[in-house]
Amino acid sequence: MSYITTSDGVHLHFKDVGKGRPVVLIHGWPLTGDMWEKQVIALVDAGYRVITYDRRGFGLSGHPIHCYSYDTLTDDLATLINSLDLYDATLVGFSMGGGEVARYLSRYGTKRIAKAVLLASIVPFLLKTSDNPDGVPESVLDGIKQSIRADRFDFLENFIPSFYGDSSLLRSVSKGVLNWSFSLACMASPMATIDCVDTWGKTDLRPDLQAFTLPTLILHGSADANVPPEFSSKKAAELIPGAIYKEYKGAAHGLFFTHADQVNEDLIEFLSA
Repeated sequence: MSYITTSDGVHLHFKDVGKGRPVVLIHGWPLTGDMWEKQVIALVDAGYRVITYDRRGFGLSGHPIHCYSYDTLTDDLATLINSLDLYDATLVGFSMGGGEVARYLSRYGTKRIAKAVLLASIVPFLLKTSDNPDGVPESVLDGIKQSIRADRFDFLENFIPSFYGDSSLLRSVSKGVLNWSFSLACMASPMATIDCVDTWGKTDLRPDLQAFTLPTLILHGSADANVPPEFSSKKAAELIPGAIYKEYKGAAHGLFFTHADQVNEDLIEFLSA
């Protein structure tokens, strides 16, 4: 296992495979870097070096009690990039991971980064406010945190199927995928699972979009009930000059698995352009 240590002493677990131009894959809440297995295989086969890592508080990384703001999480990402001395890299952020992409670009610039990808991302701002009236009410986020505190495992067991658009009438992934995803989510610390709800739900990343001065690809599912594109990617596409926006008809939030072939094809096409 490979680890780096952040400036505040947290150990981050990462995997670094393949050769070629680097692609850093940033996972979503509440999973781990292992969620990217279909993308890792496709990218390595296509001739890229692929780096995945577990965000602090998740997976095999250290589990501090607090310290889960996007500034801290982005400093962790910068530590990883600097430690591996990556240049000409592409950052790919899924869901919550899109926030790290945005905040990294605004805090650290594009010296080491060539391209950016936002996949079913929460960028630019989810919370309903006076100047974001179409956002998610704070009461919804509070309800998620209360459910996690009451019974984290019951919450995850019910959340994971909706993540993939699974229901009693529609089976979008196998039971094995649901079990795998549940297992990954259970690896997170309780505090990280709770605190990160405010991070991805309440952080206003609209000012960070000014830093997207590089080629950007945005992919989202039209049937994403967890992060509806109207609240997120459609707005990001309007605010990022020259961004390529593709919406997958009928895809739910977990399109990295349910629509893996299409995601991989679009990703590799974008990387090779």
